[in-house]
Amino acid sequence: MASQKWLEMIQKAEKKCIIEDGKQKVHYQFSPAEEMVEEYNWETGVLIRRAWRKKNTFGGEGQWDVEIGDPETRFLNLNQVGIKESSSAPFVSRRITKTSLEWRIRNLPYPLSVYTVKAEPESKCITVRTTNKKYFKKLAVPDLERAGLLPEQDKIQFTHKHNTLIITYQKPPEVYGLEKKVLQELKKIKPCKEGDMQCNPS
Repeated sequence: MASQKWLEMIQKAEKKCIIEDGKQKVHYQFSPAEEMVEEYNWETGVLIRRAWRKKNTFGGEGQWDVEIGDPETRFLNLNQVGIKESSSAPFVSRRITKTSLEWRIRNLPYPLSVYTVKAEPESKCITVRTTNKKYFKKLAVPDLERAGLLPEQDKIQFTHKHNTLIITYQKPPEVYGLEKKVLQELKKIKPCKEGDMQCNPS
């Protein structure tokens, strides 16, 4: 069962956490080659940020891959500081609220009528297209995959404002339940002191 697999990953990982600036920050070490960090709103328990990092082919530290939250600034050539992706190019950021999964695609200037947002259960993703063929994007939905669910069209809504396409997906009960179980696991971790993540892992 997919949801049980995700929960077991969380349970088995070495975990450290700190409460700082109203956030619970958690570091997971799944293996010597794979780690994850999360930030939760301490009062609401809503996930604010999740990022993954894996060792690269040569065993060095790879770049952080942001799943939830604003993406990191990506340099096209790390040896040439200052050469980075165009700030005017469309980019996706993901958020989670108490009731929905959300994607924001910035730098899309076209009117709302141009966009088609479609659930693709065969591909386990959501696709975004424009009728003028200027933009196409596949959006992964890892929260659904971890709960063993496929995307459904009737749970999708979208709007457009300030050059940003905002897509919301109604959070299914199964995702709620999995989030609740993960939060219960995190409550078992004894927080480190502020500024100290060298405490004993759980």
